Amino acid sequence: MAELVKCENVSKFYGKKEALSSLTLNLESGKIIGLLGPNGSGKTTLIKLLCGLLTPTNGQLSVCGLSIGAETKAMVSYLPERSYIPEWMKVSDILDYFQDFYADFRRGLAEDMFSRLNIDLGQKVKTLSKGNKEKVQLVLVMSRNAKLYLLDEPIAGVDPAARDYILDTIISNYNPEASVVISTHLITDIERIIDDVVMLQYGHLKIHGSADAIRAEKGMSIDELFREVYRC
Repeated sequence: MAELVKCENVSKFYGKKEALSSLTLNLESGKIIGLLGPNGSGKTTLIKLLCGLLTPTNGQLSVCGLSIGAETKAMVSYLPERSYIPEWMKVSDILDYFQDFYADFRRGLAEDMFSRLNIDLGQKVKTLSKGNKEKVQLVLVMSRNAKLYLLDEPIAGVDPAARDYILDTIISNYNPEASVVISTHLITDIERIIDDVVMLQYGHLKIHGSADAIRAEKGMSIDELFREVYRC
């Protein structure tokens, strides 16, 4: 596996508050990675740093050996925790926008997934349920042929019946040379699909390793380990 993401002594301050503290972390390609931790652990800050939406206070970050900038932004497909699609747009308008804006956008794949989800391309976003809005955003992000997919709480707003489909969509549609980073609190839902685990606490790296190796070493599931580590 090739090194995809490299963080070297990365710290991020918001004023006097330290969100990440001297984080050193390497992520390989071809992995689905669970980014775990309680609120305030630094998960969203790390994701935004990798997207180039924030800059580190200290340290160095790279994607595919390149410092974060215009070149890496073109390689990263990001799903934010909050909705980013204008309510007045039709689903077809959003497809047009993504096709124009992203050279790696696979429109046919997106249309096929919308068909399977029974989402009408002529619908306006404001008429969709909260769960369907979440699905639209995820389909758009996963339809890019990116190197790194960063998903911040991708299944939090959908009903349990739709979660398996969404997780299968993630597995089936990402570039096999890429990696997917999933930040979530719903650990039992994603445990079956993750290859690696990254746990953060108060901006520090708590645990990083293969999910299978961690389960074998600790004799418990990742969800059980999470509850033990964070005393949930």
